[in-house]
Amino acid sequence: MSTIHVIGGEKGGVGKSVCARLLSQYFLDGGQKYLGLDADQSHATLSRFYGEYTQPVQLDEFESSDAIIEAAVEEDINILLDLPAQSERFLDRWFEESGVLELCQEMGIPLAYWYMIDDGTDSAGLLEQFLEKYNGKLNCIVVKNLGRGSNFESIDQIISNLGADSRVIATQLPALHPATMNKIDKLSFSFWGAQNIRSSDTPHLSLMERQRTKVWMNKAYAGLQNALAQLQTASI
Repeated sequence: MSTIHVIGGEKGGVGKSVCARLLSQYFLDGGQKYLGLDADQSHATLSRFYGEYTQPVQLDEFESSDAIIEAAVEEDINILLDLPAQSERFLDRWFEESGVLELCQEMGIPLAYWYMIDDGTDSAGLLEQFLEKYNGKLNCIVVKNLGRGSNFESIDQIISNLGADSRVIATQLPALHPATMNKIDKLSFSFWGAQNIRSSDTPHLSLMERQRTKVWMNKAYAGLQNALAQLQTASI
């Protein structure tokens, strides 16, 4: 069964692309079929790091967005859509005018929205607005990015106030040492490359940088596994 994963969050700079890259690497490490769809044309981060598995998509063109559903129907695959900031209006229009959520439910295709947040009040407000529209209508995985803050009490309160029909799953993304993450980005390494490329002929991470990346990924994967297990249960 295919699953559509939407990596979003209306606010910029909350770690959407890092989450998309991490989830991409998780699927590839697990030998799962995977297709990345990059809607962030200004940065095209997913295309940069996982270009072999990624295609561009134009959210403001229904014909392009429709290919997401077509791909999910053709084969059992994990489809990952990486959204830019301030793109929710395009997704709203596609969902509403094309009946996407209803079609996914009818065809048994789980759709999960990974909502990335920092600990700012604006991030909490945007999440609350999103849940007012979609709580009970789609599976929402709220990802608290510990690399972008540490006090998520307001987020926890929003989630606890949701009704019994809530389909919200909460998880967190651990922080990676900023200098290590910056070096991974500068070298345009996938997270596999960050851990494994060590040839003296090419630039690479130091032994301890590779170790920090490995420890971070193990922690992050534990959070992903827990969220995906809850998603699978919710989709049964």
